[in-house]
Amino acid sequence: MSFRTELKEFLMRGNVVDMAVGIVIGAAFGKIVTSFVNDILMPPIAMLVGDSKFAELKVVLKEAVMSGADVVAPAITWNYGAFIQAVVDFVIVGTAIFLVIKAMNSMKRKKEEAPAPEPAPEPTKEETLLTEIRDLLKNK
Repeated sequence: MSFRTELKEFLMRGNVVDMAVGIVIGAAFGKIVTSFVNDILMPPIAMLVGDSKFAELKVVLKEAVMSGADVVAPAITWNYGAFIQAVVDFVIVGTAIFLVIKAMNSMKRKKEEAPAPEPAPEPTKEETLLTEIRDLLKNK
């Protein structure tokens, strides 16, 4: 098998295509979540905290060393605002994924729990009698 044919066969498999679609949708979903957190959720929280840029909240552990206008050694900071924002991003993404999987599982369960076909109706008394007569005639 040639390399090109083998590559084409590999790339056209269903699971590879599904994975590629999932990655593209996941990247787009990540952008939506980041925008939601940065632009919708965090501004009110930052307002409550009293800082306009929540992700930039930090504690300076060591001040920057300056030589005139030049920075000799940058400041050492503890960036807890960025960490909290990352945690909020994670919680939102995790919740959204959980809800999607839960919906998919409930739809799968509904498919599996489809009502079984109804059993064939019981034969009438006439059919039972005719069957018995047929069997008796066969035996003679």
